[in-house]
Amino acid sequence: MSMKTPAAESFGEITKLIEAARQKAFQAVNTVLIDLYWHVGKIISHKVKSAEWGDGVVAQLAAHIAQTQPGLRGFTRRNLFRMRQFYETYQGDEKVSALLTQLSWTNNLIILSQSKRQEEREFYLRRAVQEKWSSRELERQIKAALFERIILTPPKVSPLVTQTHPAALSVFKDAYLVEFLGLSDGHAESDLHQALLKQLKDFLIELGRDFCFVGSEYPLQVGGRENCLVAIELKVGRFEPEYLGKLAFYLEALDRDIRKPHEHPALGVLLCASKDNEVVEYALSRTLSPALIAEYQTQLPDKKLLREKLHEFYLQSTPEEKGEL
Repeated sequence: MSMKTPAAESFGEITKLIEAARQKAFQAVNTVLIDLYWHVGKIISHKVKSAEWGDGVVAQLAAHIAQTQPGLRGFTRRNLFRMRQFYETYQGDEKVSALLTQLSWTNNLIILSQSKRQEEREFYLRRAVQEKWSSRELERQIKAALFERIILTPPKVSPLVTQTHPAALSVFKDAYLVEFLGLSDGHAESDLHQALLKQLKDFLIELGRDFCFVGSEYPLQVGGRENCLVAIELKVGRFEPEYLGKLAFYLEALDRDIRKPHEHPALGVLLCASKDNEVVEYALSRTLSPALIAEYQTQLPDKKLLREKLHEFYLQSTPEEKGEL
């Protein structure tokens, strides 16, 4: 059995420095790599557009690199064309240029190949950097049509949330996907609660990077932006207006007994299986509590249908609105 000495207790500081240095080294290498791919794509793009090269020359380039740089990976014909597409897609787009080098080449390719609109690409670039998504989680969020859902259904919040926690509008969602829980159709609140605890890591990823877990049947804490406690009340049925009264009671107890002096007033989230948006609007308009009402969904949404709705949304929007995220 290893004994903890006073010196051993300070070892964590050194291991943190090592980990931080490793992360910096990884980011530095990634920045150089993405920059290299960008410039290779730029050269290929200019050569092809000027008719100096035909598409067949790219295959010759791939063969030349394989012969002169044995063991070097990532420069196949297919990947060289991706570098060209990468450059042509983002050239002149100063809003996202700084984001590209903060993501791996794999994540950049996922966004490039699976996003249809410029606004969608920018959205996922920013979210992937902010949330530090893995490639697996990025693909999950795109498959779950996060962009379409955020644009079409912004979070439902009470007026007090808008006044006291404006940043909450960019943190919370109108619906949360919990398909990873594997819940049956007739699940109870206890089933939902226990499943969330068992799959806590996945649930926190779905909530967003601003959240950390405090304890079971206890609030979640938002850090970084608002630094406040968040009480999440689970309901396996449809939202009912009287739920807000109970949530207000919880929030008052948190603010009086648990909230620290430097923290903002607590926020409340009612997470229901379904909701009528008109009922939600009426209920939230007069409540004096900082509350949000959202759905949890046990199955991935129909991405094709959401894309069609988003297309209709953009057709009806003014040019100014189209550029907003």
